[in-house]
Amino acid sequence: MDPHDQDVRRVLSGLGPLPASCSRPALVVVSGLPGSGKSTLARALLHRVDAVLLQSDRVRKLLVDAPAYSAEESSRVFAAIHGALEYLLTAGIPVILDATMLTRAERRQPEEIAVRTGARLLLVRAEAAEGVIRQRLAARQSGTRDPHDLSDAGIEVYELMRARMEETPDGSFIIRTDRDDTAAIETLARMMRGPAPPGHLCVGGDEERSRDEDRAVNPRHPAERSEAP
Repeated sequence: MDPHDQDVRRVLSGLGPLPASCSRPALVVVSGLPGSGKSTLARALLHRVDAVLLQSDRVRKLLVDAPAYSAEESSRVFAAIHGALEYLLTAGIPVILDATMLTRAERRQPEEIAVRTGARLLLVRAEAAEGVIRQRLAARQSGTRDPHDLSDAGIEVYELMRARMEETPDGSFIIRTDRDDTAAIETLARMMRGPAPPGHLCVGGDEERSRDEDRAVNPRHPAERSEAP
């Protein structure tokens, strides 16, 4: 077995029991800057749907004993993530992918995998006020981080990533994590649980979104802008 296949197998082995498969699984890509709350958001969403959570921070620490965050290391980590992603979606397993993914180039592979496997793709961007993000990162560096926080990114990494961040792609769902985001997460979960054949109700259906649902999840929805004074 070549090293890449070994990495993919390690990632899959670390997932534990998988949820039931369905005919059209969803791939939900939760992206955002360090400290934006994307991992907390991804975990909250996972509690409401039957899906697998793939976290780039967890995969990195699974594959690399002492992460250096080099380009070569990141290439290996995301190659393993993409391999696991394709395997899961092909098997009909819904996936929530938690990774920074701030550029179109970084999203290209997951998007192509969704097309190849027939999965329903939902892009979610976690956002928060800069002051809130800096407070979260300072807490992380001081050792008072959330016990579920796996990231090592601090202020310097945040500044570097913010400088290269591209515009949120059209059709993305933007969720603010510096306010009560419960309703937005619940709405997103409902949107993921569309109609399905008997015995196959799972993430990945085609539930129609209402205008109010779009507003709850995405404050930049065109309908909202058109009503602005």
